[in-house]
Amino acid sequence: MRTESYDYIICGAGSAGCVLANKLSSDPDVRVLLLEAGPMDRNLMIHIPAGVYAVYTDPKLNWNYETENEPELNDRNIFTPRGKVVGGSSSINSMVYMRGHPRDYDRWASEFGLDKWSYEQCLPYFKAGEASDRGADDWRGADGPLGVTKGTLQSALFDAFLVAGDQAGQGRSEDLNGYKPEGVARLDATRKNGRRCSAAVAHLRPALSRKNLLLQTGAMARRILIEGNRAEGIEYQRHGEILAARAEREVILSGGAINSPQLMMISGIGPADHLRNVGITPRLDLPGVGRNLQDHPTVLLQVACTQPVTIDWVAKPHYKLMVGAQWLLARKGIATTNIWEAGGLVRGNRDVPYPNLQYHFAPVGFSYEGDDIRLHQAFAIHIDQLRPTSRGRIDLKSANPFDKPALHFNYLQTEHDRRELVEGVRLARDLIRQPAFDSLRGAEIRPGDDATSDDDILAFIRNATETDYHPCATCRMGMDDMAVVDAELRVHGIEGLRVVDASVMPQVISANLNAPTQMIAARAADFILGKPQLEPQKARFHFTDN
Repeated sequence: MRTESYDYIICGAGSAGCVLANKLSSDPDVRVLLLEAGPMDRNLMIHIPAGVYAVYTDPKLNWNYETENEPELNDRNIFTPRGKVVGGSSSINSMVYMRGHPRDYDRWASEFGLDKWSYEQCLPYFKAGEASDRGADDWRGADGPLGVTKGTLQSALFDAFLVAGDQAGQGRSEDLNGYKPEGVARLDATRKNGRRCSAAVAHLRPALSRKNLLLQTGAMARRILIEGNRAEGIEYQRHGEILAARAEREVILSGGAINSPQLMMISGIGPADHLRNVGITPRLDLPGVGRNLQDHPTVLLQVACTQPVTIDWVAKPHYKLMVGAQWLLARKGIATTNIWEAGGLVRGNRDVPYPNLQYHFAPVGFSYEGDDIRLHQAFAIHIDQLRPTSRGRIDLKSANPFDKPALHFNYLQTEHDRRELVEGVRLARDLIRQPAFDSLRGAEIRPGDDATSDDDILAFIRNATETDYHPCATCRMGMDDMAVVDAELRVHGIEGLRVVDASVMPQVISANLNAPTQMIAARAADFILGKPQLEPQKARFHFTDN
């Protein structure tokens, strides 16, 4: 078996891995190997923002996971897509750029003993990482690599949504990543010059010309090579050949909340009893690996629209051709939208200290017919529960790295979670029933106007809940017995091994995960290289305490 040596080996070229590859290889004396199981991001539909639904289920670009039976969701199996392509899930997601509430990070610091992860210490990395078209201020950055643009698609439905937020008393914000992280708003997207700005586009492509960085696509990690108490390298398979790479300094796992704990467990690092049950000899009994799985459960409401102001027309063949040509020639038009250009962070009850529900709003309705999406003259609103108390786990089905793991999210396991989603449906309905929607609102398509009681709504929720694509926390930070990594993301109990991706979050943050994952990776790069962290920054925020 041929073996080559590098200073750092990064497993996974997703949102975190692309950031790490760029920052670590910026030192010309450092040799970096980046392994990615999927292909290069050459599919054109990846880069067209409105093309997201043409690629996000493509088995060539997606791990296409599925949960085991979810007991509280009528034993349904929930489709769980994860990017298997350079750029990872940032190459196939809906591009919403959200950081989460400042209090999320302050809770990491106070409740998990992670003093290095307060929002003041994360904010400078968020700002340094983005090039926002809103311009630089106390909250936003304008000179970073990640293109971030505010939604600009004009729609009477977006206008009604914003006005209804005020009318319903749910509030309005000019920037949910800025001074007021609460209310309804036009959202930002990871988009630049009319194109998707994935982590690969923003961070990796500028670094690929460096001689000290090698990207290997189609490279499936098989196991971490461990000698004594140290991670020495990675065994991987590429084009049917089994190869090994040695890490002189560190092995860094950036495969995400599913793949990173899977690789650790296959390598003998994880809950010892579980490893023995699947025929793996434990190298390190680390019980938190694969545990603490969290996500944002979501339900989708759809309402018929009485006026022809939706964008369902774009599905007609001649309009598709026109829209495609406009994008190809000028990077303009409706193909530049990610559809979900409005949303909100709101409170479902008076007991929560900050928003516990999230909206994503689209000026079109849709349904699935097999693999095809049909558009309708309607509008849609996703309702996410932001801080669920249910906890899941990832188990191995076998010692074979090519076998998909068993995903148990345990959605709606607690009464708290069931109650909050019922409140979320009622809150969204209240928003839609405001006068701003009177001239646009038709019949409710789902769940339907006859679902009125809490029991009716909960029955709908059990049958309709899906993932909002935010799995995390399966290799969480901390110093207790169930923590997997320390505050600098070093794996407890073994040298030369770090985890840098969404799996290290101790608790899911209250918004989409792509931006926080890139921030975590940027901070991790400085930890790894021994550089001082950026100076903490304090910004004013509008908080309303109950």
